[in-house]
Amino acid sequence: MKDFFISYNKADRHWAEWIAWQLEESGYSTVIQAWDFRPGGNFLLDMQSAATEAARTIAVLSPDYLSSLFTAPEWAAAFAQDPTSDKGLLLPVRVRECELKGLLAQIVYIDLVNAEEKEARDKLLNGARRERAKPTAPPRFPSAAATERTVTEKPRFPGALPPVWNVPHQPNAHFVGRDALLGDIRETLTSAQAAALTAIHGLGGVGKTQLATEYAYKHAADYELVWRVRAEERATLAGDFAALATKLDLPEKDARETPVIVEAVRRELDRRAGWLLVFDNARSAEDLRDYLPGGRTGHVLITSRDPNWGGLARKLEVTTLAPADAAKFLLERTGQSDGTAAGGLAKELGYLPLALEQAGAYIEAAGETLAGYLELFRTRRQELWPDEKPPAGYPDTVATTWLISFEEARQQSAIAADLMHLCAFLAPDDIPLQVLRDGAEHLPDARAAGITDKLALNKAIVALRRYSLIEKKGDSLSVHRLVQAVTRDRLAEDERKTWAEAAVRVVNDAFPGDSDDVRTWPVCAKLLPHALAAAEQSEALNVAAEASGRLFNQAGMYFQGRGQYAEAKQSYERVLKIYEAAFGENHSYVATAINNLGLVLKTLGKLDEARQCYERALRTFTAFLGEDHPNTVRVRNNLKSLG
Repeated sequence: MKDFFISYNKADRHWAEWIAWQLEESGYSTVIQAWDFRPGGNFLLDMQSAATEAARTIAVLSPDYLSSLFTAPEWAAAFAQDPTSDKGLLLPVRVRECELKGLLAQIVYIDLVNAEEKEARDKLLNGARRERAKPTAPPRFPSAAATERTVTEKPRFPGALPPVWNVPHQPNAHFVGRDALLGDIRETLTSAQAAALTAIHGLGGVGKTQLATEYAYKHAADYELVWRVRAEERATLAGDFAALATKLDLPEKDARETPVIVEAVRRELDRRAGWLLVFDNARSAEDLRDYLPGGRTGHVLITSRDPNWGGLARKLEVTTLAPADAAKFLLERTGQSDGTAAGGLAKELGYLPLALEQAGAYIEAAGETLAGYLELFRTRRQELWPDEKPPAGYPDTVATTWLISFEEARQQSAIAADLMHLCAFLAPDDIPLQVLRDGAEHLPDARAAGITDKLALNKAIVALRRYSLIEKKGDSLSVHRLVQAVTRDRLAEDERKTWAEAAVRVVNDAFPGDSDDVRTWPVCAKLLPHALAAAEQSEALNVAAEASGRLFNQAGMYFQGRGQYAEAKQSYERVLKIYEAAFGENHSYVATAINNLGLVLKTLGKLDEARQCYERALRTFTAFLGEDHPNTVRVRNNLKSLG
């Protein structure tokens, strides 16, 4: 006779396996459906045998267990044999929050909810013991162990994260109103009839990234690998995906060419099972095609503003919260009970999660009431938009809530505004504070002192974090891209130019000059998103041409070294456009850009176009530098290499 029959609902399989493993490790024997009910058997007979031949029954309690029609007979059989619980034949173990009613409510249960693994193990084993730990029957002769079923891989504790995990965000403690969407995501990813790719799309600020984060945490026990890839820019898309090779210690992890590493990761994922890739803020389906594993051994979750994913993935639209859920969020976020004010404010905010979060952060930080903030919001909005519409691309709710919070943060820290203005012209994620400190000399006027003074900078970060305007992790900052857009759009044109120039010069100082050297690639990969973002903003505003052109050039060299030739070509073309506009067509900077473009075109097999580039560069260098200058000789050799 076995010691324990583990009765559970399929939703709690991970908990059941973990419990069974701990018991067997401690000398008990168990019967569990996941391990002992084999293909070809009769499920009902196996269940009958397990329930009657085990000395005791463990009921794994959760909402799913209590609502299931099939689990009740399993625990009821044990209860019928021991209605007073004197023999301890029924041992309830609660693994998720649930309310016990009726007969089960009378039995003391082992509570593992919110317990860490060691604490949970101790609770389980202490609860399983009725007397001394000495077995009631003689130990089995060791040779018989070979006939028993064994599990070679220890189940992961259900509360633990997968061994490969890089999700940077924490789950939202006040997450509401998305249960149906989470269920839809799970269904589309696990359905045998559907592709294992799901794209969730919707308005900026509607909570797509938060939804993906919540899904990853909720189903962490179902995966051995969860990897988030920043997909908004091609540079971060390639870099984050290739970084998985290092985490998995693949032989190709140190390959020079990024496509080689990407292909190695794809092959490895095709070989593995139990993985989840999250492509966050993807721009289009075309951008992802080269990164998607070919098999169906794992799941892919995509977040995007673009709704056009029908040819690649199953689509799910994320809309604003339902009015009741939005009001509930505000009440929970602020800890207040004014439902009328919460409902009114939620309506004013358009039920948009980002606007709700920023309003809640302000109310908490300022000690304001919901009704008081609602009045402030209405007044401020009338002040903001009397004669104009909100900036294109985002709702006025975000701009209004941002401005209210921003003004409060600026009163608490004089340099909070400077920090926000600088970050608005960089990439949204992983902004290195050290780079900002090192390049502070490029800030306008006398504002460098505030960035380099650690105490003043910390004060600004505290003020901005208090109102959910930025996030800080380690020595890096992140700003929601919608907040960045509002920050830029609220500046006058001359201020936009000032801060765009400051941002591009700060990054330009930090970006390595020999970006085609493999030894600089870790730094290049970290700074590349900010280099491209700052250079693009500078190019659009026609400022700091030399710095922005140099950043595009260094990005092109990095891409070229890593075998990303299409991206290198695009970068060199932008350099050429910037330098021609700034310095004219016959300048040494222009000639260098043309020569670099020719090198990439040659690699891509576009020999006629490469020849035209070399010939033009040779004419310019010859005219301005002479026949024997190293640059002239180098281009002449490039031209000869074409035959």
